[in-house]
Amino acid sequence: MPEESTVPQPDVRIREIAPRLTFQNHPVATDVKTELVRRLLDAGVRSFELSSFVRPDLVPGLADAAEVFARVPRVPGLTLGACVGNMRGLARAADAGADTASFLLSVDEGFARANIGRSTADSLAELERMAAFAADRDLVLDTYLIFAWGGPTGPARGAADLEPLARRLLDIGVDRWILADSVGYAAPPQIRELVTAALAHVPADHLTVQIHDGRGMGLAALLPLLDLGVRAIDTSLAGSGGHPAMPGAQGGGVCTEDAVQLLELAGVSTGIDLSRLLDTANWLTDEVGVPGKGFVRHTGPVPAGGRPAEPLAFTW
Repeated sequence: MPEESTVPQPDVRIREIAPRLTFQNHPVATDVKTELVRRLLDAGVRSFELSSFVRPDLVPGLADAAEVFARVPRVPGLTLGACVGNMRGLARAADAGADTASFLLSVDEGFARANIGRSTADSLAELERMAAFAADRDLVLDTYLIFAWGGPTGPARGAADLEPLARRLLDIGVDRWILADSVGYAAPPQIRELVTAALAHVPADHLTVQIHDGRGMGLAALLPLLDLGVRAIDTSLAGSGGHPAMPGAQGGGVCTEDAVQLLELAGVSTGIDLSRLLDTANWLTDEVGVPGKGFVRHTGPVPAGGRPAEPLAFTW
């Protein structure tokens, strides 16, 4: 489990997912992955989705997952997560020292078969077996709800679509969820609707939201999440990312540096140094050659000075 820290906790926990989301689609050497994490640690990031323990023939860019876990320096307050697709992957994540493991559950049936080779129903049966395994070990098991808002090509989904799946997950004892807008379908009203429905089943501190900014609405989702009490948000440095099963798709997450600037200007602490984050984003895109997006690394941050922002009035 992560070491305890005496550093004040930020208002929002930003989990950096670029080490998994980007490198699953843009293979690089293990040294590059660990250098990225080191730079992000220097910037104050303390929560990562570090890699995936999945079949290397399907995702060859993450075949070095165990080595990456072994090389990352442990610092106080650090939490390291991994994606897993089955019991074998969960056992490998536990052996590697992961603090959390996230099951790759797709709400979209077609993508479920393309991604991990089984139906959503079969995935739920596998997750039930994995929940029993994780309960006997010092490992937090949560689950993705990939395409929770719809996609990759089908219609949008709403609260009514979530209900049967939510009940099934609670039946098998999995009450920590990552709602993923995997192709950027949701504007703030849709974000609010589905998150509100999820919060009827699980507490806010068991919910993470991950927005893939494929349609330019990603940043707009952040403030509604805060208003709803969600404090765990997944972002990707330089808006980078993609998926081997969706070649050519806009698969990047909400841009970490843009998200940090927005939150800090809104009076919400993240514990992350924006200047160092920008240096790392530019290193990732310019020196490593990873495709990226985002605004603040091109235009520069809003100049410091003037009256500080009043913190937003949250409902904690």
